[in-house]
Amino acid sequence: MSELKPLRVKNLSLPKYDLAVLDWEDVEAAVAAAVAGPGRPWFLTTVNPDGSPHTTGFGHLWLDGAVHFTTDPGVRKTRNLVADPRCSVAAPVTGFDVTFDGEARRVTDPAVVTEVAARYAALGWPAVAEGDVVTAPFSAPSAGPGPWQVYRIDLLAAVALKNDGTEGGATKWWFR
Repeated sequence: MSELKPLRVKNLSLPKYDLAVLDWEDVEAAVAAAVAGPGRPWFLTTVNPDGSPHTTGFGHLWLDGAVHFTTDPGVRKTRNLVADPRCSVAAPVTGFDVTFDGEARRVTDPAVVTEVAARYAALGWPAVAEGDVVTAPFSAPSAGPGPWQVYRIDLLAAVALKNDGTEGGATKWWFR
C-alpha cells in the first residue's frame, strides 16, 4: 500500500453503539481499488473566490497515498485550486463512504505525470504524458480539449463510514 500513516485516530461512532474503530489500511485498500466513472462518481469541492464551495464530479487515481487527477488549466476547479489549494473529496468505495480533506497542488515531475498517464491508459483512457501535461484524443465532455495538468491532493484528514451492511462504524484519521 502507501506510506500514508495516520497520526491521530478518533472513533466517531456514538458510545451507545459500541462500534470498533475502522482500520485505515482496509479503507485505503478500498480507495486504491476504486475507479471513478459512470455509476461510481467521486466529487471534488474547491473554494470559489467569494468563499463559497464549488463541487464537481471528477476522475481520479490513488497513487502513493494521494488522490491524483487531471484538469484543464482554465476550468473553475483548477482556477480555485491555484488560488487556494484547500479541497475536499467525497467518494463511495466498496464497503465505505469516504471523505478526504486535503490540499491540491499541480504535479510537474515528468516521471509522476508519466505514471498517471499510464494508469489512466490501463483503465481505457488513451492518455499519454507529454512533459508535465497529459494529452489524449478525447476526454469527458466537461474536461475541455486538453492538454491537462495533473494535480495531487495530499490528505490532511479522512472520514470513513462503513456502508456494506455489516456492523457499522465511523472513524476519522488525521495525517498531518
